[in-house]
Amino acid sequence: MHLRMISSEKRFHFSGSCAKRLGMTDASEKQALAADDKVAVVIVAAGRGARAGQADGPKQYQRIGGRAVIARTLDMFLAHPRIGPVVVAIHADDSALFRSAAGANADRVITVTGGASRQDSVRLGLLALRGYAPSQVLVHDAVRPFVDAELIDRTIAGIGERQGALPALPVADTLKRESAAGMIGETVSRNGLHAAQTPQGFPFWPILAAHEKAHHLGKTDFTDDAAIAEWAHIPVKIVQGSPDNVKLTWARDISMADQRLSGEWPRFPDIRTGNGYDVHAFEPGDHVVLCGVSIPHDKKLSGHSDADVGLHALTDALLATCGAGDIGTHFPPSDPQWKGVASRIFVEHAARLVRARGGRIANADVTLICEAPRVGPHREAMTEALSAMLAISRDRISIKATTNEKLGFIGREEGIAAIATASVVFPGDVPE
Repeated sequence: MHLRMISSEKRFHFSGSCAKRLGMTDASEKQALAADDKVAVVIVAAGRGARAGQADGPKQYQRIGGRAVIARTLDMFLAHPRIGPVVVAIHADDSALFRSAAGANADRVITVTGGASRQDSVRLGLLALRGYAPSQVLVHDAVRPFVDAELIDRTIAGIGERQGALPALPVADTLKRESAAGMIGETVSRNGLHAAQTPQGFPFWPILAAHEKAHHLGKTDFTDDAAIAEWAHIPVKIVQGSPDNVKLTWARDISMADQRLSGEWPRFPDIRTGNGYDVHAFEPGDHVVLCGVSIPHDKKLSGHSDADVGLHALTDALLATCGAGDIGTHFPPSDPQWKGVASRIFVEHAARLVRARGGRIANADVTLICEAPRVGPHREAMTEALSAMLAISRDRISIKATTNEKLGFIGREEGIAAIATASVVFPGDVPE
């Protein structure tokens, strides 16, 4: 574990007799003893957050209202009068990102290198607090930047000597359990069900012991700290959560948080459509690759990569929705590293660029134009392949095929062409 502590606000806890042995005055002794009332915090910020895109790094470092998500989270805790030492668990690769995002607050906290899971990152953060010996600790997700002082107060008030506190909201939606066949198996009663939030508060030593026990037993399947407390027979009291205390998970969450802080809520959806066209000639071979599926044929398509004409057209269509150039801009055929590669790399790259700009892929439509081979028998496999590449459901994908009625180079079976259209929904604009 890497530990860095640079702080003008370090807080140590002394007993009264220890204070006198150190020669403290009554006033300084009272100040030191007052630190015992402070609540420590572990902020978990070691995740990669790929679902929210990577425009400015992992989601905790993306900007909302002009500042990084994690910077806003730190502000709320460092400004709270009941909060003492703050530990931030970050990824080993994110030291520079964190310091840039946190600014002056980087020197007011302890940073530790997080573990391979959230659970392990929390454990490492708790271990970093042992020297402070706090009586209570809060554990909070860095990507909940809308936590407020009242929620922190309620959580602290719910912590007991052997009792934790969990902010939560009653579940409002009707819940359905899915069957193995993908159908509704049953309706689950929502009576007594709550959606958990953070910060979650605990007496320090019991929750540290619970984390250490789970670690030594190899139990790594806990999704939050209240679950570990429950497993360790530490009672946890539910306190009122906050509907504003949302967790930023998807690119859309980041975009909406940015609009909220900028005072610009969308009024009109920004729906964009991009088109792509590509063509490849035949050459001697024994198969063609179309929309990610290898099809036996008496020829193959000529190209620098695997010459998947359908995916090349789709890549251009996706790039067009966010003004990101074309496939040649990102993967020039003159570059030997792309020789023979699977074209799904191009599509997945374009999809990441779309999501990094806040876009949500709504639909992909590909038309293959050829006399042969027959596409129909492979349509389901193609649809499945595109669903995986784009991370969208199969019903948002259309793959069609047509001939050229024996006309032109396609009609003479000299090559295959493809036309693709992609529709993407971006964060809406406020009208002027």
